[in-house]
Amino acid sequence: MNSPYMYYKQLTDGDMASARESAAAMQEYIKHSEAVYTVAPNRQMVLYSLYIPQLFTGDAAAFLENICDTTYKILEKIISEYESNAQYRSLFGFDKRLEELIARPARYASKLPIARFDIFFNPDDFSFKFCEFNADGTSAMDEDRILNIAVRETETFKKFSERYEIKTYELFDSWVDEFLNIYRTCQSPKARPNVAIVDFIKYGPPFEFKRFKAAFCGKGINCEICDIRDLSYVNGRLVSPSGMKIDAVYRRAVTCDIMADYDNVQPFINAVMDENVVLIGDFKTQVIHNKLVFAILHHDMTKQILTPEENSFIEKHIPFTAVLTENAVKSYNVLSEKNKWVIKPQDSYASKGFHAGVECESAEEWEKYVTENIGGGYILQEYIQPYETENIDLLHDPYAEYRKYSSITGLFVYNGKFSGIYSRIAKTSIISTQYSEMSLPSIVAHEK
Repeated sequence: MNSPYMYYKQLTDGDMASARESAAAMQEYIKHSEAVYTVAPNRQMVLYSLYIPQLFTGDAAAFLENICDTTYKILEKIISEYESNAQYRSLFGFDKRLEELIARPARYASKLPIARFDIFFNPDDFSFKFCEFNADGTSAMDEDRILNIAVRETETFKKFSERYEIKTYELFDSWVDEFLNIYRTCQSPKARPNVAIVDFIKYGPPFEFKRFKAAFCGKGINCEICDIRDLSYVNGRLVSPSGMKIDAVYRRAVTCDIMADYDNVQPFINAVMDENVVLIGDFKTQVIHNKLVFAILHHDMTKQILTPEENSFIEKHIPFTAVLTENAVKSYNVLSEKNKWVIKPQDSYASKGFHAGVECESAEEWEKYVTENIGGGYILQEYIQPYETENIDLLHDPYAEYRKYSSITGLFVYNGKFSGIYSRIAKTSIISTQYSEMSLPSIVAHEK
């Protein structure tokens, strides 16, 4: 019996003329959809995708759900230990202002309301390693939605779905449901809270935010999209630019951006510190969002709070990680064995500041990146070779040939529940926006 991927490829190859025509229509849909991002004044970027979706078997989806369950329980323990143990807290070395924000009493039951766990997953043998944990800035729900709509109109997909039952993940209403479930665990929740989706908004609100706003409004919840810098704090209430009194915040502004612009977001900070708004997610999520947590997960103090099974899970699936220091560079032969290592800022996102030895053209280039970032808030991490999958770029070249692409799998987790998959690939072994990152629709296929 063919795997779902092999059958999809067989259908594509069996009628390449139809595939080319479908690919052109698919690309036209993407170009005129919400998958267009303003990345600078007068400059837009269209989401890049390929012809064959990322296909998962039911067994693979169940396995990914188990990964989320185990990981979530571990990360809950890490956050709890940070809150209760000053010695453990010192391992993170956070700014005192951030420590105060994290130390506030919990307003609701969930430690980690929303997350995306990114892993290097091999669907052939179910082996995997973690890449990173994303918390409140977790995104790309709309990318998966758009690409799944686009691929459904291709002739290949229509033939494929005659043989396979298709499951995709709804990522908007499901999050709003969990957001409200979390909010209702607060003391004296309102039946219909006023909600603000909050971020630093440079070029107008992203379509994804508008989708979430529509989902809130569809459930009878007043919701506005707000730039975090434009909020007011009046008579003990956080207020939007339109005058709406905000009861709960869906925070998309990542912590490092808030701390970098701390003085300009004081109304937001004061409302949070005074407990006059419910913040979902809270600053407590920074404990696991900061990439230093990968080193701390291997620390002896962490081992003492986890079960033997959880420690084994970490040893097997969390790459070796250390703070980037002169001593670490010497101890682990970082300069002489460049292909074994990557360096990353401890607190960043979207691959900003990321460098991999394998992508450097020379030892001198790698040495430059390493030495200029020693002591600069960077981590040193074991390089993980991604799983390679075959695909074809018919959307941009009707006469393209199959080639190998590196892949990474993102696992959406809403209120501790596995909620969806986000699939990315790249032409190189590094999957990031600064290289050749692309997205694929994620589909679970069961043979009828």
